[in-house]
Amino acid sequence: MRVGPVAAIDCGTNTIKLLVGTEPEEGGLEVDEREMRIVRLGQDLDRTGRIAEEALARAFAAIEEYAALIRDHGVPPERIRFVATSATRDAANAADFVAGVRDRLGVEPEVVSGAEEAALAFDGAVRNLRTPPTAPVLVVDIGGGSTELVLGSPGPEGAGSVRADSMNVGSVRLYERHLAGDPPTPEQVAACVADVDAHLDASPVDPAVAATVVGVAGTITTVAAAVLDLPAYDRDALDQAVLAVDDVHAAVDRLVAMTHEQRRALGFMHPGRADVIGAGALILSAVLRRTRVDHLVVSESDILDGIAWSIGR
Repeated sequence: MRVGPVAAIDCGTNTIKLLVGTEPEEGGLEVDEREMRIVRLGQDLDRTGRIAEEALARAFAAIEEYAALIRDHGVPPERIRFVATSATRDAANAADFVAGVRDRLGVEPEVVSGAEEAALAFDGAVRNLRTPPTAPVLVVDIGGGSTELVLGSPGPEGAGSVRADSMNVGSVRLYERHLAGDPPTPEQVAACVADVDAHLDASPVDPAVAATVVGVAGTITTVAAAVLDLPAYDRDALDQAVLAVDDVHAAVDRLVAMTHEQRRALGFMHPGRADVIGAGALILSAVLRRTRVDHLVVSESDILDGIAWSIGR
């Protein structure tokens, strides 16, 4: 028997993602729709402190599409959860964004804290792993404006969170701050890595503690596609892939050295990610260098799944 449909929306700095699913009575989640739009909501936010008008327009267009899909699946408003993360936490005109979402979707967006964002990402990443991970587990979620690190132990109801941190380094933020070259110069790359390392030095989450590292979201799945040399993006091939850390570092080096045009020519590369993937990949390498693991586990389930599971609680 089915409990009913749910709709989860994750609005980050670079992407807006939608999951529409149905909760069976016995638990779990059957996914009916999973969509992603790259809207670059964080465009110039690091420099101006505001969401650009053209970024608002792109985001609202995506939300209107999602609202139509949600209506088609008959999801009632009380079963919709819209979670907004880094860009809308930081923007001076966040109220304009919130009002626009409310007008188009009929629900109030939640601008969650970094700690809650991390907990949702952890739950989404680990709940459906086919092989139980050795604890403690570090989940790494690299977004456009922030990177979530959460160290925990999976429990019967999802995450048993131990410690979490949301660092203000993400693929869009660091690309705009450091990587103006195409390809970036060695000096630009070094400045980007130094920025990430400074945040890791200050983080309360120590990657070296982790026995398992699970990576989620588009930056990490794109790097994983490069490791596997996929001819096209293949969600099934990527989900729960286990990658040697040395191979991940090598793929990061290749991606960083490419021009935007060369990246766009890769069959697995979303064109909206081609310019910023180098910055996100450097974050992943910096985190992995501080771990003691030999392999990275990739999960296609992420914060979006965590949001969907939270609706029925």
